[in-house]
Amino acid sequence: MTVPTLSHGRKTLAVLTLVIALVLEIVDLTIVNTALPAIQADYAASPQTSEWVAAGYALAFAMCLMLGGRLGDALGYRRMFVTGVAGFTLASVLCGVAGSGTQLVVARILQGVTGAMMAPQSLALMQILFDPLERVHKMALFGVIGGLAAIAGPILGGVLIHADLFGLGWRMIFLVNAPVGLIAMLMGLRFLPAMRSPHGGGLDLAGTALFALATAALVWPLIAMEHSGAGVLELGSLLGAVVLYALGWRHVKRRSGQGRAVLFSPELFTVPTFRLGLAIAASFALATGGFLLIFAFALQRERGLSPLQTGLLHMPFSLGVMLGIGGIGRRLLPRYGRWVLVAGALTMAVSGGTLLLAIGLTQWPLMALLPLVALAGMGMGMASGSVGPVTVAHVDSGHAGAASGLLKTGQQLGTALGVALIGGGYFASPHVTGRSGVLGATLLLEPVLLACALLAAGLPSRLFGEGASRQA
Repeated sequence: MTVPTLSHGRKTLAVLTLVIALVLEIVDLTIVNTALPAIQADYAASPQTSEWVAAGYALAFAMCLMLGGRLGDALGYRRMFVTGVAGFTLASVLCGVAGSGTQLVVARILQGVTGAMMAPQSLALMQILFDPLERVHKMALFGVIGGLAAIAGPILGGVLIHADLFGLGWRMIFLVNAPVGLIAMLMGLRFLPAMRSPHGGGLDLAGTALFALATAALVWPLIAMEHSGAGVLELGSLLGAVVLYALGWRHVKRRSGQGRAVLFSPELFTVPTFRLGLAIAASFALATGGFLLIFAFALQRERGLSPLQTGLLHMPFSLGVMLGIGGIGRRLLPRYGRWVLVAGALTMAVSGGTLLLAIGLTQWPLMALLPLVALAGMGMGMASGSVGPVTVAHVDSGHAGAASGLLKTGQQLGTALGVALIGGGYFASPHVTGRSGVLGATLLLEPVLLACALLAAGLPSRLFGEGASRQA
């Protein structure tokens, strides 16, 4: 792929454009949680409708990420970025003017679909515009800003609802996306290079449908089991997901062998760093998704904290994440490579496990737990901030979109699995032992983090430098 020569200033503005879209994506995922009680009261909606306001976005986003990445390769990264931002902005407005709970759920699903068109293009363009070493520093910036956005989402939601601007109440959490999305669209048209993959070709509609259905069959029961447990329908859906993924992989292999367009190239999985990185990303997302759920629940259930107090105790964790990504991972990853991921996973295993056990099984004062909270966040930042640049370090830039879509899909699926499996361990344990569920959850969490460390130790010793330069 021929990469255009851009000035430092133009590259900076391109990164700023992608950051705005990142903030839109993350804030919109977390801001809605603050508004759910007000939405339910406004519409007199059922609990299931309220749940799907959040879950519909997550499900649609996960289903369409691989398609979004592939469309970037086929149609152009800037085109799909701008199209995705435009659709996301329109969907946000539809959320803000929704006249019923059902309309809001449909608009949230549309947000998820268009967000999946937008999100993979950011990582794809980062991979194309910067060499592997530069990418480490730029993606560290993404990680820090993403952490800030995750913190800001619930806070911004509370402020906007309390302010009740123009008498719109909770609707402003969606309508505020309109001016931000418009700015991102205009900047995308102006500052992002018009590029597409040389492997673009056509689209694989059958492969797209198989993997989208497989993802839906996996994510839907995980969402449902959070509230109603595992029934025959949920277990059947999980089994169906395995079958659909197997059929999808077989379809992609056969179609690739025929030289036809595919959803993603099977050659990606012959790259050791991509194959291992994807496994680490999904496994670590599983661990962190489960940990964050248990941390929030245990503080309230075991220690009796209010939601506000629980939110404030997340701040040291978030600061630790930002330090792990921006202060430690960014500086040490180019030199120490895989050992940064190993250290991050082990740090979170020790500090996170100790923290959960201390909350549920001891009477340690909360102030004494703050160092453990910050250390767990730092470990998460070191690993999660490093896994992205490591995973795509040796990937041909012509497959940037597909690789980005697969990486983000793996992370989404990992998070959903973590919430279901580790969360299930927490909620089931008291019924079995009569004690706090943190022990059961921790016994599930620790092996996953140790597996992440072992997988990371298997990465090549040389990740960046001449041997890892961007391929054309």
